[in-house]
Amino acid sequence: MAVKDEIEGGVAVITLDRPEARNAVDGNTALAVERSIRDMEADESVRACVITGAGGNFCAGMDLRAFLRGEIVRLPGTGFAGVTQAKLTKPLVAAVEGYALAGGMEIALACDLLIAADGAKFGLPEVKRGLVANAGGLVRLPRQLPPKIACEFVLTGDIYGAEILAQHGLINRIVPNGQALAAALEMAHKIAANGPLAVAVSKQVMMESVDWPSTELFDRQNAITAAVFASEDAQEGARAFAEKRTPVWRGR
Repeated sequence: MAVKDEIEGGVAVITLDRPEARNAVDGNTALAVERSIRDMEADESVRACVITGAGGNFCAGMDLRAFLRGEIVRLPGTGFAGVTQAKLTKPLVAAVEGYALAGGMEIALACDLLIAADGAKFGLPEVKRGLVANAGGLVRLPRQLPPKIACEFVLTGDIYGAEILAQHGLINRIVPNGQALAAALEMAHKIAANGPLAVAVSKQVMMESVDWPSTELFDRQNAITAAVFASEDAQEGARAFAEKRTPVWRGR
C-alpha cells in the first residue's frame, strides 16, 4: 500500500507509505495521494488535513526508477503526487521527519503550514540530476523565502537543515525528532475547532489576494467574506461566546 489514510476528530492524515524508498513517489503513490486528497476535500466531516511520511522520512521526491520506467507521477490538474497543484479549500499541514527532497520538499511547499523535526533535511537537488524543480520549487520558493536564499537552494541543489528554513520563516514549528506528526495534529485540531466556513474563506482570500492590485484589495476581500458575516456560523459563534460554550458549527 503506497498511502495510508485515517480520520479522527475532523482531521485527516495522509501518510506516504513507501519507507523502503524514503517514500519516493511512483505512479501508484501519485494516484493514491490524489484520491486521498479528493476524498478529504469531499468529506464534510474533515476540516483540516495532515500529510506525512512513514518510516522516519517525509518524501525523497520522484522515484527515479519509476521515472525511467515512464510512470506518471505528475497528474493533470493536481500536479506532482496529486497535490502540488491541487486546489484545496481545507488547510493542509506538512509533518516532516527526515528527508524532504526535490518533489518531497515541493509537497511541503504546497502545504499551508509546515511542522518539522529538528533533524529534518530539505533540498531541491534536481539540478544535480539534470532536472528542474518545476513542481513548485521554482515558483513557490522565491515567494516563501528571500529570493537570494531561494536561488541558493535551487541553483546549488544542496541539502539544508530545518533551522535554516525556520530562520527565514518557512517553518511554523521545529520539534524534537519523532514529534512532527503529533505537533502537526495539534495544529490541525486547533484549525478544525474553528468555523469551517470562516477557515475556508480566510484561506481563499490569503491565497488569491497575492495577485490582486493594491487598489482592489478590500473590495475583492469584502465580496468574498460578506457571506461569512451573514452565515449561521457567525450567529452561532457569537451566541456560543455569549453563552460561554463550545460552538456547534454547521458550515453554512
